[in-house]
Amino acid sequence: MTTDVDGDTTELSRPARRQAEIAAYVVKHGSVSANDLVEAFGVSVMTVHRDLDELERQGVVRKYRGGVSAQPTSVFESNVAYRLNTAHAEKAAIARHARAMIEPGMSVMLDDSTSALALVDLFEDITPLTVATNFLPAITKLAQLRDITLLALGGIYSATHDSFGGMPCAEAVEALHTDLLFCSVSAVSSTHAFHQEEEIVLVKRAMLRSARTKVLLVDHAKLQRTALHRLAPLTDFDVVIVDEKTPKNLIDPLRDHGATVEVAEL
Repeated sequence: MTTDVDGDTTELSRPARRQAEIAAYVVKHGSVSANDLVEAFGVSVMTVHRDLDELERQGVVRKYRGGVSAQPTSVFESNVAYRLNTAHAEKAAIARHARAMIEPGMSVMLDDSTSALALVDLFEDITPLTVATNFLPAITKLAQLRDITLLALGGIYSATHDSFGGMPCAEAVEALHTDLLFCSVSAVSSTHAFHQEEEIVLVKRAMLRSARTKVLLVDHAKLQRTALHRLAPLTDFDVVIVDEKTPKNLIDPLRDHGATVEVAEL
């Protein structure tokens, strides 16, 4: 082990620092090959695979033959770092549209989606509000706002999602009844909302039962897809908000099956 002039143990920190850089690289590019990483970081194939094994263990990436991905599949949900770096304009537009539904004095529940997180930046001028959420980034932001009564929904912490879940969280949710729920999912067919993970579905279903008005926020990339677990019919949501990049031939089937769909302008 070596020590630099500031007294830091550089030998111990170097692998962790490289892994963080590799994670950021994969998140930025979505999917890359192991050879891409060897070239980009100037390390051996063995070192790359060792780093990827650790990042997969942490839930940051998903390895496949010949490469690695941060993108979701029907059974794998993306790490929160990847989700925070996708569809910024679409999520912001959907949040602006959804904001019109909120009035001062209301109680609002947010799930652990980055789509719902985009709403938090719009809360400052519609306070006072009572806001309940299990998403740690939302909790951190809300704690800085004045005239917000924050209900932090605890449970089993997931580093992959940076949120709390499991039965303890579901039970905390079911003790509430809010005016509004804003939530999202990773996949939407013409009739149903889906998610890859049973634990996430458990909490989202509790949220659906615990809100008077339920709003689904989905950018166009999530449409015409399915995932392992079916969350709920789209008709269980009072409103489904999509962004204006969503093709008409994807919106029409949602409406044909009874969903109320509103389109947010970018």
